[in-house]
Amino acid sequence: MAPKKQKQPAKHRASSNAYIANAGVVIQQPITETLESNYMPYAISVIVSRAIPEIDGLKPSHRKLLYTMYKMGLLTGSRTKSANVVGATMRLNPHGDAAIYETMVRLSRGYEALLYPFVDSKGNFGKAYSRDMAYAASRYTEVKLDPICEELFRDIDQDTVDFVDNYDGKLKEPTLFPVTFPTILVNNNMGIAVGMASSICSFNLQEICETTIALMRNPSHDIHATLTAPDFPGGGLILYDRQELDRIYETGRGSVKVRAKYRYDKENHCIEIVEIPPTTTVEAILDKVVELVKAGKIREISDMRDETDLSGLKLAIDLKRGVDPDKLMAKLYRLTNLEDSFSCNFNVLIGGTPRVLGVRELILEWVAFRTECVRRRVYHSLQQKRARLHLLQGLERILLDIDKAIRIIRETDEEREVVPNLMIGFGIDEIQAEYVSEIKLRHLNREYILKRTGEIQSLKGEIADMESVLENPRKLKNIIIKELQEVEKKYAKPRHSEILYEVQEPQQEEGEETPDYPVHLFLSQGGYFKKIIPQSLRMSSEQKLKEGDAVAQAVEATNRAELLFFTDRCQVYKARACDFEDTKASVLGDYLPAKLGMDEGENVRYMAVTDAYDGYMLFFFENGRVAKVEMAAYQTKTRRKKLLSAYSDRSPLCQAFYLREEGEFLVTSSGGRVLLVHSGAISPKTTRDTQGVQVMTLKKNAFVQKVAPYQEGMIGNPHRFRTKTLPAAGAIPREGDLGEQLSLL
Repeated sequence: MAPKKQKQPAKHRASSNAYIANAGVVIQQPITETLESNYMPYAISVIVSRAIPEIDGLKPSHRKLLYTMYKMGLLTGSRTKSANVVGATMRLNPHGDAAIYETMVRLSRGYEALLYPFVDSKGNFGKAYSRDMAYAASRYTEVKLDPICEELFRDIDQDTVDFVDNYDGKLKEPTLFPVTFPTILVNNNMGIAVGMASSICSFNLQEICETTIALMRNPSHDIHATLTAPDFPGGGLILYDRQELDRIYETGRGSVKVRAKYRYDKENHCIEIVEIPPTTTVEAILDKVVELVKAGKIREISDMRDETDLSGLKLAIDLKRGVDPDKLMAKLYRLTNLEDSFSCNFNVLIGGTPRVLGVRELILEWVAFRTECVRRRVYHSLQQKRARLHLLQGLERILLDIDKAIRIIRETDEEREVVPNLMIGFGIDEIQAEYVSEIKLRHLNREYILKRTGEIQSLKGEIADMESVLENPRKLKNIIIKELQEVEKKYAKPRHSEILYEVQEPQQEEGEETPDYPVHLFLSQGGYFKKIIPQSLRMSSEQKLKEGDAVAQAVEATNRAELLFFTDRCQVYKARACDFEDTKASVLGDYLPAKLGMDEGENVRYMAVTDAYDGYMLFFFENGRVAKVEMAAYQTKTRRKKLLSAYSDRSPLCQAFYLREEGEFLVTSSGGRVLLVHSGAISPKTTRDTQGVQVMTLKKNAFVQKVAPYQEGMIGNPHRFRTKTLPAAGAIPREGDLGEQLSLL
């Protein structure tokens, strides 16, 4: 028998029933209102107060941690336990100790994630290049601020930046640090917000300081003259690409290719990898190499192991007898992330607004910020000097008659009348009189007063200098330049990453390295690509596609075939069939714009598949012109992956075709006219962006609408639509001329 429930008080029952009654109520609310009231505050908070760095190069979590350490006196002296810093930071940062400690780890010297670490650490802090190497608990490790942090906090107590209340209103914290050099570009910074992200690569401090000084003196300065390329804390070899660096410097977007650095141990016949790209880890490299060895794509390696120790990173690769180490590394660069790209997206909060800026704009924004900091510092010092001068000028009046001052104080009956009597007796104001009245009796002698008032002339000179600085922007600029030169002299270090100016693309050997077998290639209208072997296609031939997408091309080829993807930006991207994994019809396939690194908004228009670059490319344009370009024009000696000016941009492209042999094409205009053109009547050109020849004459506002290879039965009376001379207007089909296939064009 179930136990009898105790009877609840009436008041409690009433509130309980009311709660249950309201629990099931559904309030109808427009989705836009829900997003605005519930989601937008969260999104804005993540963007402004968490993930995107500001002009001082720090996120709020970094700033709260470093400022706490500064107030703890860790800029000088010995280290303290990390747990002490984490606990103290909670007074500014309303997060758990794990999140705060992880932030400290990423800023530490031991973690090796920053080019110029802010935290001097002792103990195990893990490594940025290792996925599995865990850092020790905060109770074991010790930290203090690195000496370079002096440049973060210089003059922070002289009203150089604004201070705000912390989350509970009991403490004050700075909104920014008055950094004396562009830390935003000296240390790499990454963050993912809501709907946007930030990825800033690091540059050498000396190069950044020199570039900043040069831009302050000449805003049109060529940045490449002083800023050669990014510099990563883990080193590596940067593949120099002037065009891509120009894009990063001007727009803040682009990518930098970085290769691992290795040395060959001839005695042990092994390769030692000592530096890797910043975007990967040693575990990821090991896993990928093991995968390639198991798949039979790499047969030159007998063993690979991680020999990382206190001296630094080292991956050892034992080679089989007779293996060329340079050729193997070229192969590993191509197949693994030993060569990888660091994607740049210089998204920074400027005045609370996220903006993507190039290096030039970012430095100029920092200069504007630093100029305001220096101006506020000078003004703060000026106010202090003026106040000091004001007091000393009152003290100077005492020199006229010290005895009179003593007599006024002695003969005043009430203490509160001392200051007014001094004001009347010497003609000074209340502040000066208060200062004089507080002087000790032992100091009421002529020697002391003369020493104090001797500062008046020097103070007047200093005040005049400060006023001239505030009035003259050039003097403010010179102060900033001088401070940058001091930082450069004190903290400059050689580059970590070497630069390869002449880059040889890793080439694969034909035959042995690339297995040759038949494949079916599929390209969809939406830009998805699949490579499927015949056996897999026989098992399941139904293609999986996104809603609204359809197969645009289906080609039979081999795994060694060359692929040319022509886009709507008059560019062609080159690849090989072997660059793509074998897949099935039941998957979407590779999205080409992402796979090939296309520009934003760029789409594939046509895929050409060739083995020997024979034949021609035929381009039909909407203005009625046709360009016939030899396929050999797209062949390059090096394995270039992208060619500009792949075809003419004078008129929109209607259709492209790859021809191995001549044939006829059915051209239809928007006016309904049809023309049957033989490709043999068009002369081939070796220039890729040739405008071609006029094939179809069009009336005003008319354009070529459809083009298709001609097959028997597509149209009745084909002789009506052929012409002996070009250009021609074509003919309007009669009722009996339209075949079944023509309507499908």
